[in-house]
Amino acid sequence: MKQAKGKSTNSLRIIAGKWRSRKLSFPDLDGLRPTADRVRETLFNWLQERNVRADCLDLFAGSGACGIEALSRGARHVTFVDLSPLAIGAIRSNLALLQASEFELVCKDSLTWIGASARPDEPRFDIVFIDPPFASDLLVRAVTMLERSGLLREDALIYLESAQEVATASVPENWQLRKSKRAGAVHYYLYQRQAQLSEAQ
Repeated sequence: MKQAKGKSTNSLRIIAGKWRSRKLSFPDLDGLRPTADRVRETLFNWLQERNVRADCLDLFAGSGACGIEALSRGARHVTFVDLSPLAIGAIRSNLALLQASEFELVCKDSLTWIGASARPDEPRFDIVFIDPPFASDLLVRAVTMLERSGLLREDALIYLESAQEVATASVPENWQLRKSKRAGAVHYYLYQRQAQLSEAQ
């Protein structure tokens, strides 16, 4: 990502929960594109009560819109991962403004972080948000690495956002599509993980 173009004038709105209607600023970075309000509203309607007390992972966090929305709606903990120090700094400032406490900020490439954090015997996450820069192959690489990492709980929910339709073959075979929708040029999906046969035995 390139450096910010001066003082941020961009903002996003928290849809619901304890911080409902609060507006937060985020830096003007190339490729940083917060999940739109109506898409986030649909996503969290899909998640319903699964978000409450959930441990969440916001990969390619950018503005942190999905992870912050999850905290607002009762998530137990959110880990935000992004390569940009400016993006992570803005998420930190916004969480401080909201007086949030149950989070971790990681300034690192998301794929590198997955590889370094793999814990085959200690699954950590109930819900994962994956919304990488659109002009990249990062989504396919991320889902493959994530499934192999051992970080996902057996019935984890995974949200994907893309500028193109996500081919079934691009997603691990034990991820079941639960919901999908399109908003303009944005395709978004909710998958639910099922344990691999070898894990169940």
